[in-house]
Amino acid sequence: MKKLAFSILGLTLLAGAGVTRAGLPSAQTAQTAQSADKTAPSYDMKGQALVDLDGVNKKFISLAEALPQDKFTWRPSEDSRSFAEVFLHVAGERYGILGLMGAAPPAGYDRKTFEKSTTDKAKIIEELNKSWEYAQKTIQGMANSDFAKLLPKLGPDANEGDVIYILVADAHEHLGQAIAYARVNAIVPPWTVAAAAAAKKAQESQK
Repeated sequence: MKKLAFSILGLTLLAGAGVTRAGLPSAQTAQTAQSADKTAPSYDMKGQALVDLDGVNKKFISLAEALPQDKFTWRPSEDSRSFAEVFLHVAGERYGILGLMGAAPPAGYDRKTFEKSTTDKAKIIEELNKSWEYAQKTIQGMANSDFAKLLPKLGPDANEGDVIYILVADAHEHLGQAIAYARVNAIVPPWTVAAAAAAKKAQESQK
């Protein structure tokens, strides 16, 4: 991944996406290593990003479905986002992050008011699915060569692949946040419940 000017990204609504490149090799070192490596790329970023983001979205949805309506306004402290705001923040950042490479958000979307637009469980789940469909369609519409397309406004070496990388990293960051919120409220993530039940069933079948 090429060096990216994250200071510029920080000005484009990525307040929730804490990304750092500390400790990575210099651009010169990376370029030298790349020029010496003649093997073909072995990682399909487009395909893997779609699979990964789909799995994360399904976890967000199942967590939202497991949450009682009265918990959507819960927040760990006054200066923290509520459950509802975290979910809507995730949905909104799909529009905002992909907008860094020119993708237009849906009509009626207002970044300034979106996170506080509703606390209704059904509407929040709808917004998560709507924004994932948008992200999926946007990424699927990219050619493989687009991932290397330069985005000078984000930094001299920035490209569209960096934007997708940030989208994936941001999704995992907020999934961890939502899981922590749930655990504090004694809500076990549904996929953890399912895995435990499957493990118990397998153990019992071996007796």
